[in-house]
Amino acid sequence: MGSSPASPQHPARLWAAVFPTLCSLGRSDSSAALPQRSDLSSQEEVDVGAPERSDSSTAPRPERRFRLWAAALPALWGEEEYSCEYGSAKYLALCGLGGVVSCGLTHTAVVPLDLVKCRMQAEPSRYRGMLQGFALTMEEEGMRGLAKGWAPTCVGYSLQGLCKFGLYEVFKLRYADMLGPERAYLWRTSLYLAASASAEFFADIALSPMEAAKVRIQTQPGYANTLRVAVPKMYLEEGLWAFYKGVAPLWMRQIPYTMMKFACFERTLEALYAYVVPKPRSECSKPEQLGVTFVAGYIAGIFCAIVSHPADSVVSVLNKEKGSNTMEVLKKLGFIGVWKGLFPRILMIGTLTALQWFIYDSVKVYFRLPRPPPPEMPASLKEGFFFK
Repeated sequence: MGSSPASPQHPARLWAAVFPTLCSLGRSDSSAALPQRSDLSSQEEVDVGAPERSDSSTAPRPERRFRLWAAALPALWGEEEYSCEYGSAKYLALCGLGGVVSCGLTHTAVVPLDLVKCRMQAEPSRYRGMLQGFALTMEEEGMRGLAKGWAPTCVGYSLQGLCKFGLYEVFKLRYADMLGPERAYLWRTSLYLAASASAEFFADIALSPMEAAKVRIQTQPGYANTLRVAVPKMYLEEGLWAFYKGVAPLWMRQIPYTMMKFACFERTLEALYAYVVPKPRSECSKPEQLGVTFVAGYIAGIFCAIVSHPADSVVSVLNKEKGSNTMEVLKKLGFIGVWKGLFPRILMIGTLTALQWFIYDSVKVYFRLPRPPPPEMPASLKEGFFFK
């Protein structure tokens, strides 16, 4: 009996000592909170490895075992190990996947609202308001008419989301490395603006063909009802240019929109944690963090809609009318005309942007990706070294 290992009659003593050691193999921040082997008293070491004794005075006290379990369980259930390193190829690829899911789902879900908004911009004499536009569409085409353009919307905005969110992370890391930690913190708003503009430039090239097909389906009665009919017809009539003639106004619409979307979201999130949320982000649960993400996304979406709406009106008319150009459309619409449909766009973009950020952040949580907290001032700035 003296040479036998820990007795089966006392498995709790063995597990209480082993669990902290297992948990220390996880993330460094969780292991720091766990008691290490060297922190155990010599008496505890004797209790685990020594033969069992009948003397009850040498048994581990119940409160000692409770402290060990209390230290181990949070690490097992609440502090899982990240699936990849921040900035790695896997991280960037999964961020791109998050963009596909968030943009593809949300834009497809609001197709009826987008259809009425486009028709208000293209035919203001017939579609005078959002409710009247819905009623008129259902009267003429039925419920199925509200889903027109869902296929090019799903495909186009999934491709756009892949480039927008995936390349944003790429450019943000690249520009931060170029600036260095001090300037990246001081100029972080400019960094967000530059990274999002760079990502959206490529995202709009991916979106443009599907956006052109979507507008034709939604605003030209009898032209085509499906994507597979619209694309060949556009190519036969106008060639490849039919899919990219709207890319310049698309840049005019989407680049300011995306710059506002990312920069406003990042700074709003930072402000919410600093001034509104009553506890640090590290102490918030994941559902609480996702709730803050949704609020910051909605605030950013309102500003996005206002900034990008005039160009959105131009895109809708430009893709509807053959042979037109941007300046002709601007003259035709006038100052008042470019703001038609602003309210439904605010309603659509605010909700859509909030859901996109919520879904994107949820994908990061699901795949256990690193989610850095809002930026903090580097130690060199706090100590004044950077300015010396």
